[in-house]
Amino acid sequence: MNEQVRERLRLPAMALMMLGALALALVVGYAIPQQPLLVVGGVVVLLVLTVAVAQPMLLPLLAMPAIVVVERFGAGAVEMTISDWMLGLAFWPAVLFAPRPFSEPLRRMLWLNAIFQAATMFTVIANPFSLNTVEWIHAWLLVTGALVVGWAVGATGHARLGLTFFLVACLALALPTIAQGLEQYARGDLSEVYPRWPWPMHKNFIGTLLGFAAALAYAHPSWMGWTRRPALVAFWVFVAAILVSQSRQALVALAVALLIISFRGQGERRRSVLALLGILPVIALVATIARDQMAEGNVHNSWFQRLDWYAESYAVFLERPWLGWGLRFWRSEGAPIQYEPPHVALEVLTTAGVVGLAGFGVMIVGMLVVLWRTDPVFGTAAFALLLSRLIQGQFDLFWVSISVSVPFLVAGVSLGAAAFSVGAAQSSSQRPNERRLAGVR
Repeated sequence: MNEQVRERLRLPAMALMMLGALALALVVGYAIPQQPLLVVGGVVVLLVLTVAVAQPMLLPLLAMPAIVVVERFGAGAVEMTISDWMLGLAFWPAVLFAPRPFSEPLRRMLWLNAIFQAATMFTVIANPFSLNTVEWIHAWLLVTGALVVGWAVGATGHARLGLTFFLVACLALALPTIAQGLEQYARGDLSEVYPRWPWPMHKNFIGTLLGFAAALAYAHPSWMGWTRRPALVAFWVFVAAILVSQSRQALVALAVALLIISFRGQGERRRSVLALLGILPVIALVATIARDQMAEGNVHNSWFQRLDWYAESYAVFLERPWLGWGLRFWRSEGAPIQYEPPHVALEVLTTAGVVGLAGFGVMIVGMLVVLWRTDPVFGTAAFALLLSRLIQGQFDLFWVSISVSVPFLVAGVSLGAAAFSVGAAQSSSQRPNERRLAGVR
């Protein structure tokens, strides 16, 4: 999209945002007597929209810390996390006003997601229920929406600020998690920590999210603007929070991410070896716990429960092998199972069948190849986060809101930062030539 087209779109887009703000103001005025707390949230959104009319990149930047908010909002088929709503809100100014053209790596990733969306469209048509359609749009937002929002942040030169917002928000969740763990230990309770503040969270959710943050802090690429000391302090805070949560999947995924970053990143090999030596005992602990669960023979522990879920999910897949039962079918009336299969391949097979899994494989493998081929300074951390998410999805739920969108958001920021760096280098090289030409004239 060239500058002339973007300028033509700017006025209609701002008009739509102003109309949306006006409509929200009317709703807020109507709801004041019945829903005072809802009104407070509406007023905040109204203020943000008003400022966003003048500063379109404000919403993509605000999405960086808001991406960690797992509290749900809405009703029925459109009940989603505040993170998802914020991502959807930030997508529109990002797609309309972000720098163009998109870089070639970003365009490839968007096309790869389009292939997956096309593959899952078959199950939407074959299984017509509202949640299926809503989830199809939701899945697109989690991938393409996150990529475009991240691109807007990185390509406008705000990569450092955006990732700092994200890491600070993660620290704000990690510290209360550690405090709750210490409080439990003081009472003699050595069980897993399910954080209660600032909102209730599952141990595997907080573990996965902070695993992303730990890998990013550990990598701290130069363009992120974090020096070694604060980055390593943040890294160990995140690791401590993951340890008290006792999320084994998150620890395994983090170990994979650290291996990639350590041996593909630039410099500081000694730091890499020390961090890896610190994580190896943790992986040994995870293996020991898994071995003990298998040996004890308790059919109700997490190991044997997962084996039952795998068997049941596979049986459900065999009933509709090609197109599946529909996205989020387990929440529909008369569903053969009432839970999401805790394995990414089984989840896709049961929901979208063999056709959907083929599309998913093309998308994920293709995206990993794109990020691997990107300049390691910009692509390594994004590659590590996406691969770690895929690894974690072999042991737990995959299509879980924030846990999906964060790797793609970081990938978008990284690709945007790479494009901004190239543009800045070209601009600086042109200035001496312009000064010389001015002297000749």
